[in-house]
Amino acid sequence: MTTRTLFVTRFYEDQIADARLLEELAHSCRMLAEDDRAGRAWAKENAYQGYTSYASLNDLPMRDPVFADLKRKIDAHVRQFASDTHMELHGRKLKLDSLWVNILKPGGSHSSHIHPHSVVSGTVYVEVPPGAGRLKLEDPRLQLMMAAPPRQVDAPEEERSFFYAEPKPGTIFLWESWLRHEVVASKAKTDRISISFNYS
Repeated sequence: MTTRTLFVTRFYEDQIADARLLEELAHSCRMLAEDDRAGRAWAKENAYQGYTSYASLNDLPMRDPVFADLKRKIDAHVRQFASDTHMELHGRKLKLDSLWVNILKPGGSHSSHIHPHSVVSGTVYVEVPPGAGRLKLEDPRLQLMMAAPPRQVDAPEEERSFFYAEPKPGTIFLWESWLRHEVVASKAKTDRISISFNYS
């Protein structure tokens, strides 16, 4: 008898072990939150609990050298992830499509979503206070399971319907952009700072 594991969903995790870069990114993110009135207005209109440059600024690596430094590091991780997932790119390279800052207030969350029109998405975590919201990933087959019973509470992580990824400062997560995910409510007492991005 053989039971195979098929249709694997890859989730990439590594560390950006550069304390100086993280410190400079934290400073730049806070300055953006102060200066970017359009971003603050969008967050307020869309009930985002904190600040995001998602809908207001699309040139951060050109605007600030510290984001350009980060982009170069992310590029290398995305190349590795594309190799790990055996993407056939026909000699082409995945390119950064968008990169934005998130400063999530205590109690803040981000509801379940995907990133349309992208190939790889991810987040770099700059400041992660104790109790900050984890990243919740959903089994992409979940909506097709219909009468399937729930998984046992002690099932291996690859068999569960949801996986909770616990970041720390410097963590980089990557996943294919069709993978549904959310940020669970933060129980931290201070802001969580992260930088998210898409490659197409």
